[in-house]
Amino acid sequence: QVQLVESGGGLVQAGGSLRLSCPASGRTFSDYAMGWFRQAPGKQREFVAAMRWNVRSTHYADSVKGRFTIYRDNAKNTMYLQMNSLKHEDTAVYYCAADKTSTTYYPPNSATEYDYWGQGTQVTVSS
Repeated sequence: QVQLVESGGGLVQAGGSLRLSCPASGRTFSDYAMGWFRQAPGKQREFVAAMRWNVRSTHYADSVKGRFTIYRDNAKNTMYLQMNSLKHEDTAVYYCAADKTSTTYYPPNSATEYDYWGQGTQVTVSS
């Protein structure tokens, strides 16, 4: 059974930084795509960033390019999202997700492609 548990959310002032963590248990993820999504109140869940676990391919939403970085620690089987220069509009619940079936070089940016989800962690950016 694959389990994803996000942590690292919190309250931060605009311009600040946070790092989200997503340790994965149940198996190794060498052939998976992994992603971060977020959902603000009253809005649909949206793509933030994704990576393929075993190759150096990443994909970012335009709104976070240059500010967020997705990366992994193989030894810890953990994915991270480093978020810098945070803006008020980054406020949302952030979810990590794993896709076990896609084989494209670039990881998918559609939530429907992902098979496993964490419970979410709240990020609030005060303006």
